[in-house]
Amino acid sequence: MGKLTTPDWILKGGKKPVKKKEKGIFKIRKCPKCGSDKVSVVLGAEEGNGNGEWECKKCKWSGKNISMDYVSEEEFMKYLDEKGEEVA
Repeated sequence: MGKLTTPDWILKGGKKPVKKKEKGIFKIRKCPKCGSDKVSVVLGAEEGNGNGEWECKKCKWSGKNISMDYVSEEEFMKYLDEKGEEVA
């Protein structure tokens, strides 16, 4: 294993660079088993305390390794139109 090197921003005495998120990127969560987008978070015994698991409402799959698609705003709007969702 090689030696670690100090980043340039520390050597120059600057502030840590901030990574900017790309605008217009949307996530579509899908079931890895059936591909449905009807997935929801499984909550624990107490409200708001989840264990990180997801559940598919269509095929009743549950687990942690959910499939995610990242799409642009235009693709997301097209996806909502095809699904029949009301867009304000």
